[in-house]
Amino acid sequence: MRIVFKTDYMQDIRPWKDGYQLSLYMILLAAVIAAPWWLDDFYLGELTNVLIWAIAGLGLMILTGHTGQASLGHAAFLAVGCYANVALIEAGVPFLIAFPVAGLLTGIAGVTVAIPALRLHGIYLAIFTLALSVLMDDIIVLAEPITGGVAGKYLGGVDILGLTVDRWGTPELFFWLVLAVVVLVTLGYINLLRTPLGRSFIAVRDSEVSAQAMGVDISRTKTISFALSCAVTGWAGALMGMYAGAFNNETFNVLISIQLLMMIVIGGLGSIHGAFLGAIVIGFLPQFLSISKEYVGAVFGGSTVAIPGLEFGIFGIILIAFILFEPMGMYGRWLKIRTWFELFPFYRKDMFKRQKSYLKTERLR
Repeated sequence: MRIVFKTDYMQDIRPWKDGYQLSLYMILLAAVIAAPWWLDDFYLGELTNVLIWAIAGLGLMILTGHTGQASLGHAAFLAVGCYANVALIEAGVPFLIAFPVAGLLTGIAGVTVAIPALRLHGIYLAIFTLALSVLMDDIIVLAEPITGGVAGKYLGGVDILGLTVDRWGTPELFFWLVLAVVVLVTLGYINLLRTPLGRSFIAVRDSEVSAQAMGVDISRTKTISFALSCAVTGWAGALMGMYAGAFNNETFNVLISIQLLMMIVIGGLGSIHGAFLGAIVIGFLPQFLSISKEYVGAVFGGSTVAIPGLEFGIFGIILIAFILFEPMGMYGRWLKIRTWFELFPFYRKDMFKRQKSYLKTERLR
């Protein structure tokens, strides 16, 4: 059992618990940076896809995981970020300027949505954002001069400091670009949670009545959460567009929004680790199913014909299993396993028991 004794305030507020934990993260980061040398182009592309999903998961985690505002419409903000990035690049804006501006524009769109959504809670907010995601399909078609309509848009390589970064031509450079964005967003997220604003997010999630009693401006906190969440999601959408190369109104459909929500629930709501663990499941499960079907067909002599709906069926079964047996997600299960080893033989089974008591004022919602 490893016990960390804190001797100064800086130890209490730093992002990592001790040097040992920091060294583990640095080793993991070094292994990921070196991925182009130990993975072929196919698996490097799959890892890049996972990292892009992780950015989108971090964006939704800000709003749903740490502020408690359910959203089923983040595919719309993926589309806003993607098309904003493409429009700026086509207008001659350098990528290093177009990319952050695309996230900023998506954040402004998030604030616009947050204003009428401030009075909504729970299932009503989810339905509102779901309708927004469905509506985005028609908006993309109607805004054909900007979005290309049904025909869509094509985005090839972009120029960054004299280097052409292309998903297909230079996959290793594109991978490092995505990884850089992941690292910056993650560090920003970690530091956000240590600020008064980040603590306000968590207070609103746990109890709006108690947060308001402590002086938290509920409307302002929700609006900022929407803005930050949509900005990060917009960056993920811009990278998704570069990853796909070609995209139209059907690329960012409502199923993407559902996948995003499933991802953070499976990974673990309210944890940065959960966004990455959920992204691994969402990113690698389709390839795992494809490889498994080929293996089963080779062993048993069956057919490897694609089964419609198999992927979402498996996603649904996994989600139901986690909701019933592990509501804290994959990261919650890891916390329980780690705590068991740290406290053995003093670990108690009900240490992570669900809270079933709520304020009467909260039950009215």
